[in-house]
This record gives sequence, structure tokens and C-alpha cells, in this order.
Amino acid sequence: MTRVVTGLLAALIAGGLLLSACGTESLASAMSGWVSQSQFHQNLPTLTKDVRHSATALENSKSSAHVLHLVCGVLVTDTEAANASLPTPDAQSTRLLSRAYTDIGAGANICYGAGSSTSRRNSALARLRKGLNELTEGVQRVDVAQCAYRRQRFGQRRGTGFDLAGIAGPR
Repeated sequence: MTRVVTGLLAALIAGGLLLSACGTESLASAMSGWVSQSQFHQNLPTLTKDVRHSATALENSKSSAHVLHLVCGVLVTDTEAANASLPTPDAQSTRLLSRAYTDIGAGANICYGAGSSTSRRNSALARLRKGLNELTEGVQRVDVAQCAYRRQRFGQRRGTGFDLAGIAGPR
């Protein structure tokens, strides 16, 4: 009887270990899948370019309300699309990207209705800048997870780095 119980217990433990190993995925691997599925790195340049277009229009006092509606309306749409890809498998990445998308979206909404109001234009610019800073942190967090998965050094993703400000030039 003791042999049967011991054998049964050993079989249950071995089966449990096998089953638990079948359904696990590392966080780094899950992040890599999310980045690929959401096309995170492919969509990021479009979002940052739209932020720059909106900021340029806001800074130009001659930009009409129509121009602001156009560029900021596009930015609202792009920000909502980026936000729809959340959550990520990593809580910290999700938190950073969510903050960034919230501030960029708020800036875009203020921009949309800013018209000729200098204070509203400045408020929109401040939110866009804050959002871009937060986006930089979020991108870095996502890239760190990617580097851990691919065993690369930070900034080494497929031989390229990402320059949100657009000032570093090609590597």
C-alpha cells in the first residue's frame, strides 16, 4: 500500500511539474511577442512625427484653427490607436506608456481647441513635451525587455537605436 501511495504521489508531482512547464512564458519573451504583434517600433515614429507637427503648428502664431484641428486631430487618432495596444505583459512598461499616451492625448485635445489662444497653445505644448518625455522612458523600458530577450546590449536593437528627438542622426 505504501508503494502505491508513494508511486501515485511521485506521478502527481511529476505530472504537475510537466504541466506547469508547458504553460509558462518568460516576461521577456511575452514582451517580444507584444512588441511584434502591436507593431510598437513601427508605429512609434509616426506618433512622434505627429507630435512634432502639432508642436510646430502650436508654436507658429500664424497657424489657423483649421490647421490645428487637422494636425491635432490626426494626433488624437494616433494616440488612441497606440493606447489601444495596451496593456503590455510588463506592468512597468504599461504604466509608463499609459502616462505618455494620456499626456500626449490631453495635449492633442487642448491643441484641437486652442485656436489663437496663447495660453491654450502653451498648455498644449507643455502636455506634449511631458508626454514625449514619458514616452522616452516607456520606450527605454520596452527596449530593455527586448534586449534581455535577445541578449543584446541596450540601444543595439537590430543595429539601430531610436532617437525620439530626431537630432542624433543615423548611427
